[in-house]
This record gives sequence, C-alpha cells and structure tokens, in this order.
Amino acid sequence: MTRILVNLSAFNFVALLAAFVVGWLSFFRGSRSIPDDPTFLLHIFLGLLAATTTLGVHSLVFIYFLGTGRWVKEVCLAYAIPDDPLPKTTRELKRKAFPPALFAMLIPIAASAAGAGVQTLQWHWVWHASLAVMALAVNVWAFFREYDCVRINAEVIDGVMREVDRIRAERGLPSNEEALREQEI
Repeated sequence: MTRILVNLSAFNFVALLAAFVVGWLSFFRGSRSIPDDPTFLLHIFLGLLAATTTLGVHSLVFIYFLGTGRWVKEVCLAYAIPDDPLPKTTRELKRKAFPPALFAMLIPIAASAAGAGVQTLQWHWVWHASLAVMALAVNVWAFFREYDCVRINAEVIDGVMREVDRIRAERGLPSNEEALREQEI
C-alpha cells in the first residue's frame, strides 16, 4: 500500500500544482474574459481533476484503515491475541491518519467552491488563491502523515501474521503459508 500511496499522491500533487500554476497563468493573462483563450477552461479542468484525485487518494486511505483495522481486530479475536499492542496500534494509526486525510479533502473542495465564486464574480479572487495554497500545503502534510501511518500499519499486519503463525505452531497446526499451499492443491 505504501508504494500505491506514493504513486497516487505524486500524481495528485502534480495535478494540484498544475491547476495552481495554470490558475495563476490564467489570472495574469486575464483569460477568463477572453473567449478565445483556453487557459481559464484548462484551469477549471485541472482543478476538477485535482479535486477528484484528492478525494480518491484520501478516500483510499480511509478505506485501507477501515479494512485492515477490521481484519486485525477479527484475527486477534479469533486467535485470542491481546488488544495491546497490535489492534490498539492499528486503531491509533487510524485516528492519527484520518484528520489530515479529511482536511486534505475538504480544503480543495473549499478551493473549488471559492473558484466558482470567483468565476461568477461573487467572491474576491484572494479567497480562491489562499485556499489553493492551503490545499497544496495540507496535501503535502497529509501525505507524510498518511505514509507514516500506512508504513507502520504494514508492520502491524506483519506482526499479526507472525503471532498467528506462532500460535498455530503451538497448536500443531500448519503455518499460514503451508495452509494456503494445501488449499491450492
């Protein structure tokens, strides 16, 4: 999951940055009021792409922690593995990752709404530009927080698997790897 998160977050950041740069280019060229200049429409397209990608990346982090947290909890219950440290760590990681992920989604949505306000001449452009800067900064912060949590969570999952194999060996059962090989036959 860490590699997937890195790749998706890199694409997301490039999309956010492209929308930001093209937005400033559009602003300085005054392309919103020039019908033949496609820069403004390109900014809108890139902004929608960036906002959608942002929602997708951070929703994936939500889903990852919901799924792996549930898996860790159920496996630990089934094998009577104590709550501390493995399931507890997964819960703590989820609580640590969710706020940055949520802010990383909400701020680009606000920036998009502010952009619509600027387009309809209802809002001053400073609101849209400020929220766009915040969207970039918060997404960088969220990436590092989420990456750290996902990396540690992978170690927790490995720890659960080791503990399950230890318990299975104590009970005279085959390891997970051996049991999977037997199922394939």
